[in-house]
Amino acid sequence: MEIWLEQLLSYLALPKFGLSTVFVVSFISATLLPLGSEPAVFGLIKLNPDLFWPTIFVATAGNTLGGVVDWWMGYGAHKVSDKYKHSSVHVKALDWLERIGPKACLLSFLPVVGDPLCAVAGWLKLPFWPCVAYMVIGKFLRYLVMTALLLGLFPAKFAGFGF
Repeated sequence: MEIWLEQLLSYLALPKFGLSTVFVVSFISATLLPLGSEPAVFGLIKLNPDLFWPTIFVATAGNTLGGVVDWWMGYGAHKVSDKYKHSSVHVKALDWLERIGPKACLLSFLPVVGDPLCAVAGWLKLPFWPCVAYMVIGKFLRYLVMTALLLGLFPAKFAGFGF
């Protein structure tokens, strides 16, 4: 088992497989598993500043696809479950989410509540593609702002991208 794990870690090691590692970690961290992708994103960018934008885009894509999986899990759970009684707090939260609609998926970037929010959006059968669009926006801004803050400031060579 130890040899297998060592080979896997070697295969996913930065920077040789950096973007694929960032994608996998970002995808897994967007599911309901408690894993953060920020260290992988920051580490790759710190080691390879030229990969700033590709890393941000790959992390956004992986994290968004993980959010899509959450949406489908929530949708599927709703289809197979019976209605159950909610506490008044749950009822208020669900009412708020139904009122806000897919725009609530902008908050999918938040730690702890963001990923379950995607599942609840699926549970409520909120429109799939608008939810995905808002997830992309929220998650992209998360990685962009988080990485920029960790780097201290945007490197001058990335300023021409329009940010």
